[in-house]
Amino acid sequence: MILPIYTYGQPVLRKVAQDIPADYPDLKQFIADMYETLEASSGVGLAAPQVGKSIRVVVIDLDVLKEDLPEYAGYRHAFINAHIVEVDTKSKRETMEEGCLSIPGLSENVTRYSRIHVQYLDEELQPHDEWVEGYLARVMQHEFDHLEGTMYVDRVTPLRKQLIRNKLRGIMQGKFHCNYRVKSSRK
Repeated sequence: MILPIYTYGQPVLRKVAQDIPADYPDLKQFIADMYETLEASSGVGLAAPQVGKSIRVVVIDLDVLKEDLPEYAGYRHAFINAHIVEVDTKSKRETMEEGCLSIPGLSENVTRYSRIHVQYLDEELQPHDEWVEGYLARVMQHEFDHLEGTMYVDRVTPLRKQLIRNKLRGIMQGKFHCNYRVKSSRK
């Protein structure tokens, strides 16, 4: 089932998401719904708060980028109770343009570390503790930020934040267009 994506201004996007127990009800179906929602919205990552649930679940599908990044062909993965343990502050910091399904029609340059240490459970609830680098590390940082109540616009320079303030206000007021189901904060 395709779920509506919550847009900028929805309170759930600013909450710190909670770890879930192994017996969380209908987890496999929820993950399947998240993948379907991600595909319908043409994104590469989706965090549970973006579909209204303040739980630590993320899905990432980088297969759509295989033309430009062949190393990610077939990459589709769910992350449960995901946490960034540390960032490799000695790794290169890269600035790239990022967008977000919860902030339709806007993208900004964001600087992130290129190597991170993560812990999570996979869909079979098997634990993983690993270092991740490159583009996947960037996507994980973006999506795992959602689990901490942070959005990429919080990571832009103060000047850029000031310059996009009216666009963000417009999104909060429902003044945007996108080709996927949303739940805006417009009253």
